[in-house]
Amino acid sequence: MTISANDITGVPAKTDGGALRPETLAVHPPRVEISGSTPLGVPLHQGHVFAFDSADALADPDTFLYSRMGNPTVRALEDAVARLEGGTGALSYASGMGAISGVLHTLLSSGGHVIAQRCLYGGTYALLTDLAGRWGVDVTYVSGTDPDEVRAALRPETRLLYLETIANPTTRVADLPALAAVAAGAGVPVAVDNTFASPLLCRPLDHGADVVLHSATKYLAGHADVLGGVAVFKDPALQRRVRAHAVEQGAVTDPFAAWLTLRGMQTLPLRVERQCASAATLAARLAAHPAVAAVRHPSLADHPDRAVAARLLPAGGGGVISADLAGGRDAGRAFVEAVRVASLSVSLGDVRTLVMHPASTSHRQLDAEALRTAGIGPGTLRLSVGIEHVEDLWADLTQALDKAAAHGA
Repeated sequence: MTISANDITGVPAKTDGGALRPETLAVHPPRVEISGSTPLGVPLHQGHVFAFDSADALADPDTFLYSRMGNPTVRALEDAVARLEGGTGALSYASGMGAISGVLHTLLSSGGHVIAQRCLYGGTYALLTDLAGRWGVDVTYVSGTDPDEVRAALRPETRLLYLETIANPTTRVADLPALAAVAAGAGVPVAVDNTFASPLLCRPLDHGADVVLHSATKYLAGHADVLGGVAVFKDPALQRRVRAHAVEQGAVTDPFAAWLTLRGMQTLPLRVERQCASAATLAARLAAHPAVAAVRHPSLADHPDRAVAARLLPAGGGGVISADLAGGRDAGRAFVEAVRVASLSVSLGDVRTLVMHPASTSHRQLDAEALRTAGIGPGTLRLSVGIEHVEDLWADLTQALDKAAAHGA
């Protein structure tokens, strides 16, 4: 069986006018051209290389030619997140740490200085420690709440102020406008990890940030089936600097992961609204439970950053709760092993409720003194609230608290 070459889009006819053979047809399937309709979903362009009709088209720096340098599905994700964050553009990475590494490695060099929030995601802390040890990058840690503290830490060689909108896992809320204003006065760019808040609760670029970072694995994708990261930029020139490094670093997003993230983002507003409401309800109930020594969530009246949270997070305090059980580490271990609706798992922002012990997982890179300084105790728990019914979650938490209290006693 043979088919005319003219039936195959993109495959030139043979010079002798003959038909293509099966071996060639298997390599060159026909492409379906769409006219008169538009797909509602973003198409998945899984291919990593693209063909051209001319050498000039191939040489165009803005074209898609190799997916390490750009892919239509990945670009759709970048544009979608940039639009949500109010940025001029974005770069997508294979993971959240890929995005953080890409920005830090671009902005920092040997002899440079960075000011960072004291309580950070453990992976970020480990990366800064590595940069300090290998490149001689000096790091000054600050609370993230005091502009004068940042002002006092500034040096001529300061190259970056690094913050988290809602700190992992203590839920401290950085005063972004006040801190960014100090950095801007010194010409220092500000990078903000907005993973915990998502652009539905806060847009750091509106408050003075220059770069916004996300672990797309978390709230953006939301279904525990994607690994990805995104960096969003206010200034196109800074984006070009970071992109040049990203292309050579090669930590790019797989198109299928980008496609899954885009699909997850369609329900982001609904998920975040439900997670914030449930987290606020559960935080209030946990705070009144005798087995719980302390609870931290931006919605609580006694949260140390309640006034800042009211300004920066008017739509909700996020879906993550930090809690210390009265029985300490042993009670915490009993609790996480007793939950049944919730899952003992790392990560956050999932449709499922997840609980974990930061000192032995997300912040295992920190020694005892660093944990204490960051506000993380040996029995601190992190609860990432999902979209389950809040009463089912409370019933699960209370039975686990009962077991934890008995174990601690």
